[in-house]
Amino acid sequence: MSYVDKTYYTDIFKGNEIDDNDIDKLLRKASRHIDTLTFNRIKGLGFEKLTDFQKEIIKEVTCELAEFEYENAELIENVLSSYSINGISMNFGGSWNVQLVKGVAIPTELHETLKQTGLCSLSFRRV
Repeated sequence: MSYVDKTYYTDIFKGNEIDDNDIDKLLRKASRHIDTLTFNRIKGLGFEKLTDFQKEIIKEVTCELAEFEYENAELIENVLSSYSINGISMNFGGSWNVQLVKGVAIPTELHETLKQTGLCSLSFRRV
């Protein structure tokens, strides 16, 4: 299940980066990654029981993450943090604005936005 559909992506989010043939697959994948980052709390609580603020953030992050994963698919598949050849080394980890969280590559800014829902915290408590 995806937190947004193709209509939301194109008409409300105004996304146009992803090919029509790939939209549904990438939105589902981004939704699964959001489930991972939120400890499956959305599934456990039920999307409909979230606040309007949480729902809006999750929809936005789903679209943004799907676009990020589409645009950077090759880079994500071949994540390289450092290498060394003949005594010359390169390190990419510290200056890149993308985090690897629970196996999900996500832009730092996008992860911070998702954290605003409160669903990414280990100390999350539903009132």
